[in-house]
Amino acid sequence: MNLDNSETYINHPTWGLLYRICMVDENQELFTTLYAQRLFFLVTTTNVKNVKFQPIGRTEARMMIENRLRSLRRTGQSQEYDQLQSVFQRTFQ
Repeated sequence: MNLDNSETYINHPTWGLLYRICMVDENQELFTTLYAQRLFFLVTTTNVKNVKFQPIGRTEARMMIENRLRSLRRTGQSQEYDQLQSVFQRTFQ
């Protein structure tokens, strides 16, 4: 999540507007459908024109966010951790 609290969206060709949950790895981010937050996508970007959408299941998305939370806690990034924890609770609780 961006530290300046800005939200990131991307347009999926079929599912419309997706909301960015968090960064997963270098050039990979986890997105979900904007309203239902039931469909999850791992989005990989290699450059501005090359964006790959990989649909993933709810369980896999949850595990990715939990891993990211552990990483943020280990590195002491408390502001980003708190923001992602809030998103995690809204999405999966």
